Amino acid sequence: MLKGLYTAYTGMINEQHRMDTMTNNLANASTVGFKKEGATSQSFRDVLTVKIRDTSTGRYRDQLIGRNNPGVKIGENYTDYTQGSYRVTGNTYDLALDGEGFFTIEFTNKAGETSYMYTRGGQFTLNKEGYLVTEDGDYVLGTGNRRIRLNTLLDSEIGTDGTISQNGTPVAKILVTDFEDYNYLEKYGETYYRPIEGASSFVSDAKVNSGYLEMANVQIVTEMVNLISITRNYESAQKIIQTYDGSLDIAVNQLGRLSG
Repeated sequence: MLKGLYTAYTGMINEQHRMDTMTNNLANASTVGFKKEGATSQSFRDVLTVKIRDTSTGRYRDQLIGRNNPGVKIGENYTDYTQGSYRVTGNTYDLALDGEGFFTIEFTNKAGETSYMYTRGGQFTLNKEGYLVTEDGDYVLGTGNRRIRLNTLLDSEIGTDGTISQNGTPVAKILVTDFEDYNYLEKYGETYYRPIEGASSFVSDAKVNSGYLEMANVQIVTEMVNLISITRNYESAQKIIQTYDGSLDIAVNQLGRLSG
């Protein structure tokens, strides 16, 4: 059993997973409200290897051979929630949060099931009925988890506290929700998050900036440097496997050959 083969193999699998994560970050570098992900690695626990069913050590006796470390395994992915840069749009219903928290969205899936989702992507608009919705048509919620409906014939002003006014009269207030522990948030799609069991939420005091969009917090140069490092690590592990393959070829086809 060649331990190096397992170590190199698991290393290649791990680097491939890291590559997938980094390329997804790059693909969403221009996605509004996207939060980049990172990949972690873990080492396998040492495995106790035992020789069994070997009559040379005596009947029904196991012999300790040693310990084997199969290399590295894929760990958990994590999300970097740091705030992204702002892009000025001048559109009243383009909103960006300054501080921690998420816009609250009433999301309906293809099966017609409704649930609450949370996002930093504030690229909103009014539908023909006057409801404030996302680009996909999901409703943006205000305080009390109520849908926000406005008069499409009137101009709107949105304050930093999320209050929407028309003709100087407050009409609704955007609900910004935050969570005590982001480990209880599960990513859904590219910019949505949904709470899992154990999540605890509260109303955030983050500022709402109208006429701005929060862009992805992906640093393209950093991701490219990471991709180069990952590629080199993958190639190194690949060369190790090729070296073992050559050694096995010599051992099987040359050293084992009887001389005539």
